[in-house]
Amino acid sequence: MSSSIFHPASSTVVLAYSGGLDTSCILVWLKEEGYDVITYLANIGQVEDFDAAKKKAESLGAKKVFIEDLRAEFVEEFIWPSVQASAIYEDRYLLGTSVARPCIARRQIQIARQEGAQYVSHGATGKGNDQIRFELTCYALYPEVQIIAPWRIPEFYNRFVGRKDLMEYAEKNGIPVPVTPKAPWSMDANLMHISYESGILENPKSHAPAGLYLMTKSPEDAPNSPDVLEIEFKKGVPIKVTHVKEGKSKDTPLDIFSYLNEMGGRHGVGRIDIVENRFIGMKSRGIYETPGGTILYHAHLDIETFTMDREVRRIKQGLGVKFAEMLYNGFWYSPECEFVRHCIDKSQERVEGKVQLSVFKGQVYILGRESPKSLYNEDLVSMDVQGDYDPCDASGFIKINAVRFLHISNDVFVTVCCNKKHLNH
Repeated sequence: MSSSIFHPASSTVVLAYSGGLDTSCILVWLKEEGYDVITYLANIGQVEDFDAAKKKAESLGAKKVFIEDLRAEFVEEFIWPSVQASAIYEDRYLLGTSVARPCIARRQIQIARQEGAQYVSHGATGKGNDQIRFELTCYALYPEVQIIAPWRIPEFYNRFVGRKDLMEYAEKNGIPVPVTPKAPWSMDANLMHISYESGILENPKSHAPAGLYLMTKSPEDAPNSPDVLEIEFKKGVPIKVTHVKEGKSKDTPLDIFSYLNEMGGRHGVGRIDIVENRFIGMKSRGIYETPGGTILYHAHLDIETFTMDREVRRIKQGLGVKFAEMLYNGFWYSPECEFVRHCIDKSQERVEGKVQLSVFKGQVYILGRESPKSLYNEDLVSMDVQGDYDPCDASGFIKINAVRFLHISNDVFVTVCCNKKHLNH
């Protein structure tokens, strides 16, 4: 499959290309191996000189270059379902890299089919999650495809042991090399977030350098007054965001998410530093900044609780955890993930209304909410109005819930007494 160099009869390969040193060297190496290389670069919101990347790929001998703007579909088809699911991996990670991979790989496969290419290639390492995410998507959408993963091919990774080897290869083959020093860590950026790992960050005790974050201000340097926003939801996805004081509003998915990134970034919202469990079986340290996603996580959680039946939400919470695991592990296009997404989407039919919140000094504070589909009954819950509720009914409710205690209370009493006696001795 992808463990050795192929000897193709049909020799066109679509390479997921970033324009950086690694994938530029892979492009030239694939040509050395006899392939016609089509490069594909996805615009999913990262800061990138796409024209320069295209010219670079062409100068290195790419047969064709595709620069694809996927930002709108990334938000609507991938980020929004994650918001509906309240998807969060291991209680902290909002899955910014994970959710981008099926979006990128889907378009890569579409190009491969369109161009009649039997092969696709990527620059993901042999130790990380991305190789799994890319390739599971590829196989799900194009079962006959063959994948060339250079960092799992001994002839490649033994030749290019480190960055120095790549630099020497680049100079020898006329590949432009970076003129600025490479940051001593690895970075992945998209509209959802920026992640930082490897290099000096591999020591989990080391603090993140002050200049590491690019998407968010330090909360210490954030404005001294909050920005108050109102986010309107329908069927669990945001349809409008309004700055309450300024009156400015956004109502298209891409504009909404970009504006929330701006507001969250301004106030240092969404920074986390965690050690997580990779699907491949090792722990890794990751630093993430997800400003807009963090705001939406809190706002959606609030309007969902306000409008969703308690028992439905308990089931939905479990599905959300399962969805997050499948997304992290690369199973977006699996039948089980499709089923779970459908169930979560169904659960969101009543999740409608407006949430007001403030962003301030790294935090998101919920201020209030309203909904035409609210399940909140002010008279029923009020301490000042009895409403349609008889307090006497609570006595039977409590006694019924206490029935099972009657059968175990003697055992519990004996256990407690024995423990106290043991401690006294």
